[in-house]
Amino acid sequence: MKLSVSQLDSFYGPAHILSDVALDVGAGEVVALLGRNGAGKSTTLRSIMGLVPQRTGRIVFEGRDISTLQTHEIARLGLGYVPEDRRIFTELTVEENLMVGRQPPRKGAPAWTRDKVFSLFPNLGEMRGRLGGRMSGGEQQMLTIGRTLMGNPSLLLLDEPSEGLAPKIVEEMAEVVLAMKREGLSVLLSEQNLHFARKISDRASIIEKGRIRFSGTMAELEANPGIRDAYLAV
Repeated sequence: MKLSVSQLDSFYGPAHILSDVALDVGAGEVVALLGRNGAGKSTTLRSIMGLVPQRTGRIVFEGRDISTLQTHEIARLGLGYVPEDRRIFTELTVEENLMVGRQPPRKGAPAWTRDKVFSLFPNLGEMRGRLGGRMSGGEQQMLTIGRTLMGNPSLLLLDEPSEGLAPKIVEEMAEVVLAMKREGLSVLLSEQNLHFARKISDRASIIEKGRIRFSGTMAELEANPGIRDAYLAV
């Protein structure tokens, strides 16, 4: 397994957010963590990345227990993270944003260069001198993913990649995730958009009130409308 999470509990102060969360991602696999707003999706990704200090449980990445590591140490091992709020450098150009994220190639991970990122996101290649703060939300999302790919991760955590994007951009984002998968990149994404998740995911886990309520293939989820209605319907 590329990533294995078990018995994960996370807290924000006295608030107990995640309870006994377990999930895994295989090599070259796309796994969706589905749930409504506030279900615990983002906290799960942040906990894996070491951004939630109050957490217990076991998180194993490429055979190594990273449960007690700091975020920068986890990133150096090849775990990439694309936050929901993007966090690009607004006063840097597209090209400068990409170069900020650059890390050396690593064994077992796809190698990404600036030109390869531009081939994945042609729009970025056409605006490489534009400041990050002068881009649309969809363009900023592409830039954030591109910057993370420049770190040559072997697994990517994508937090709500379709959130707030126009339908056409959502379709383009699905193609991007599939292209990354073809490169051999493993992906764990949090998502509310079931239509988007269907297009790109091999398996799914559903989280509700900080607990995993379902784990299985997308086909198994499709065959279980009761689960979808209970935990995903708005």
